[in-house]
Amino acid sequence: MRNFTSFLLLLVVISFLASVTAFAPINSVSRQPVRSSTIVMDGKTRVLRDRIKSVKNTRRITEAMRLVAAARVRRAQEQVLKTRPLLSQLQLVYKTVLEACNQEEIELPILEVRDVKTVGLVLVTGDRGLCGSYNSYVIKATTKRIQKLTSQGINVQLILVGRKGDQWFSRRPTPVVAKFVLGNVPQPSVGSQLSNLLIAKFLSAEIDAAEIIYTRFNNLISSEPSIRTLLPLSLTGIESEEDEVFKVTTKDGKMVVQKQPTEASGPVSMPEYIFEDEPAEILSTMLTLYFSATIMRCMQESVASELASRMTAMQSASTNAKKIITALSQVYNRARQATVTQELLEIVAGAAALADAA
Repeated sequence: MRNFTSFLLLLVVISFLASVTAFAPINSVSRQPVRSSTIVMDGKTRVLRDRIKSVKNTRRITEAMRLVAAARVRRAQEQVLKTRPLLSQLQLVYKTVLEACNQEEIELPILEVRDVKTVGLVLVTGDRGLCGSYNSYVIKATTKRIQKLTSQGINVQLILVGRKGDQWFSRRPTPVVAKFVLGNVPQPSVGSQLSNLLIAKFLSAEIDAAEIIYTRFNNLISSEPSIRTLLPLSLTGIESEEDEVFKVTTKDGKMVVQKQPTEASGPVSMPEYIFEDEPAEILSTMLTLYFSATIMRCMQESVASELASRMTAMQSASTNAKKIITALSQVYNRARQATVTQELLEIVAGAAALADAA
């Protein structure tokens, strides 16, 4: 009977030794980093469990931020698409009124082209981070533009819209003359204050030209930093080569918007207007409206680009967190199995020792 009991214990030991070989830590050393293999060998599953829990909590946060950004970017995209036809029509009216004037007799200071000695550079960035390379790209574009203007002997005055630009250029030698907060939804009051500031500086000869650097919204996965000249205004070059031009028409009794190609070789047909007042007076009145609308459009496109970049970044972070959780779970299961196997071997060895002693 004693020999039969020893035989059974020997079989149990052999079976557990086979399971230990299947989960031997020497195999995990070649596939896992040193830290993971050490955890598997020591059986410290608590460290792995806490790490997996932390990554899961991070993934919940990034997934929630992705959903919030996705909901906001739809509204921002609608605002951008609604603003573009309005601004295109306003540009067309501006050109029409300007052509109706006797340009030789027009004396509007905002149209004056003079030697550029100082440029007012408007930078539009986000107020928060966690949006991928959105802020860094537009800041790099601004830095290159400042270096280029400085190399030409032109002074630069920065006007910052967004906290991220303020955090970067507050520690740089370029002077900052004004700061504005962008927010999740661009406010018309901010656009009006910014346009009034630029016009006042241009009319007082503090600056000789004004440019804005913003992120142009192409689609949900594509955006690019762009530079647009704001002042002085001129008849030619109002529309950017990259702008989308729309035409408002009617179809079946309803107003529709049709996209017009910008590379048309023929001249754009101007609508015919009957002016009650002098065209020069109308032009002077509408310049401020056109200027504010241009700035508002740039800020709206920047906000849409920021939200799209944040949505993409949070989606990528959630995907990476899921991969990390899967890898850590595999290491955790191996560590737990190694711990259980080690405890069972100790129990079997103790039982065998007791049996031999008896």
